[in-house]
Amino acid sequence: MKTLFGRLVRFRDVNNDILYGEAPAGVNNLVGHNVAVYAGDVPWDLQKTDQRAEIAEVLCPLVDTPIIYGVGLNYKAHIAEGPKAHEPLPPHPVIFTKPPDAINGPFSAVPISPQCADTMDYEGELTLVLGRDCKDITTPADALDAVLGYAVGNDVSCRQWQRPDISGYQHGYSKSFDGFAPFGPVLVSSALLPIDASSGQVDLQLVTRVNGEERQRGRTSNMIFNIVQIITHLSRATTLRRGTVIMTGTPEGVALSMKPQGWVRHGDEVEVSIERLGSIKNKYVFQ
Repeated sequence: MKTLFGRLVRFRDVNNDILYGEAPAGVNNLVGHNVAVYAGDVPWDLQKTDQRAEIAEVLCPLVDTPIIYGVGLNYKAHIAEGPKAHEPLPPHPVIFTKPPDAINGPFSAVPISPQCADTMDYEGELTLVLGRDCKDITTPADALDAVLGYAVGNDVSCRQWQRPDISGYQHGYSKSFDGFAPFGPVLVSSALLPIDASSGQVDLQLVTRVNGEERQRGRTSNMIFNIVQIITHLSRATTLRRGTVIMTGTPEGVALSMKPQGWVRHGDEVEVSIERLGSIKNKYVFQ
């Protein structure tokens, strides 16, 4: 999708106004930077202005979303570290959903209820936002044209609610609590990324750290189902609304599969970085 922006940041300025602006490339900490401001309240309907503003706080790129889709088991190495290691690869993307209130900012705290405290996990993921409604997509061009931009995401997960004896083999609930889908720090236009036009394949390095300790390192080109396949599958007989968020799956290295298991504890900071897109960092705050 052609966009007015290259690297779109939603932020609170020093006057406490919430604005959209054009973020500079190659900057890890946007706070304090003076950026060009766009007029508009939603990222798919913006206009250029002569205004500039100083970033005081980086916010989630979206105010809200109609739905968040997640893709499970989308990296072979992640499958290999889990209980489905010896099963055939899925013939279609494994899909679950997260509700709108799971949305969270790139540097906001993740609230953890007492019912989730013992088995908190992370999943660093390439995340995208749709910029138009679409349904029954059949061509790569139409799939990629629906994408407004790309971001860094963390599919926060509470594994005890994913256990088959508790969940009945449904894992969406374990990922659907308020604030369990932080993403950002910016939306990056596809024009700035090396995306293959026929598949939507993009080769970017993804790294997840907990309190600075590296837990995950992978490349988005290792996804089993690429961006075109994911969007095509999701749109089958289903209207995907503008503002839909899609988290495309995680590589190996989740806390669940570590020996011993490396659960995230109260006050731990989880940082997910993807080259060309930036980094998000969220503190898990147990309530």
